[in-house]
Amino acid sequence: MKRLTIVSSFLLLGTYFLAAQEVQIIAEVPGKSFRGLSIFKNTIWISGSQGTVGRSEDGGTTWQWHTVTGFEKTDFRDIEVLDESTAVIMGIASPAYILKTTDRGKSWHKVYENNHPDIFLDAMAFKNKKEGIVIGDPIDNKIFVAKTKDGGNTWQESNVLNLPPTQPGEAFFAASGTNIVWHKNKYYLVSGGNVSRLFVHDKMQLLPVAQGSVMRGANSIAIRDNHIWIAAGNYNDLKNQDSAFVYSNDGGKSWHYPQTMPGGYRSCVCAINKNTLITCGITGVDISYDGGKNWQSVSPISFNACAYSQQENAVYLVGNNGKVGKLPL
Repeated sequence: MKRLTIVSSFLLLGTYFLAAQEVQIIAEVPGKSFRGLSIFKNTIWISGSQGTVGRSEDGGTTWQWHTVTGFEKTDFRDIEVLDESTAVIMGIASPAYILKTTDRGKSWHKVYENNHPDIFLDAMAFKNKKEGIVIGDPIDNKIFVAKTKDGGNTWQESNVLNLPPTQPGEAFFAASGTNIVWHKNKYYLVSGGNVSRLFVHDKMQLLPVAQGSVMRGANSIAIRDNHIWIAAGNYNDLKNQDSAFVYSNDGGKSWHYPQTMPGGYRSCVCAINKNTLITCGITGVDISYDGGKNWQSVSPISFNACAYSQQENAVYLVGNNGKVGKLPL
């Protein structure tokens, strides 16, 4: 009995210190909006509005910022880092672009362009340094997918995922570049809008998250083993916590709402492990230390995307007004 008391006290103490952590603002670039964030070892890459890309080689202590020449008006909503020198960025709307650098961002080369009037790219995911896909809003009720097999040098529009048609008013949100992930040899996608669903290749299921109008639905998905976490909400009612987060402990067979919800609309969730999670959105940042069952606020600062750095044992966050944050764990 005494041993149980000691362990419980230790867990409570650990919880206290975890909750007491604060988000540190480590960089600000006024007038920019950041949604793309990717980490490789100690190298952090950021992408955002007005053709902006940022890069740090020392865990966020110093930064190099630049505007990609010729793409000064492009909103780069997602970035995927393949190694310290190589990254791929995605520009969303018509014309939609994908660019690649192999020299730490000193130069960028256009590797894909789409001028369809309805094209709108939402997110990218790579399963290794060579193979990846980009997804976009549906065109003629078909989810847009393009794939690469050569590290992003070339892209081919493809039905490789065998995705079913979308329903009226269903699309994807380019909120954080995290509504698609690669896990156990499969891509997992979450949609939003009038309908919010989880797609796993040719199978899909309706999600129990906020939906039913254009600005509601799932924004982000994170997976560890059989644990799935989905961040969602209503962009037109940012503080509404109703069905703004769900999780599954059995690979999506059953879904649960947290006992204590995050603080409203959330655009991104990242998993440190199967117990510790971070989710962020316009109304702040929350942490869970019990697998998503309960959440508590760690910051009221607005952020769009978050990513975990194992090297630093910290979560990095990016948001509007050019804010870059760091949450040491």
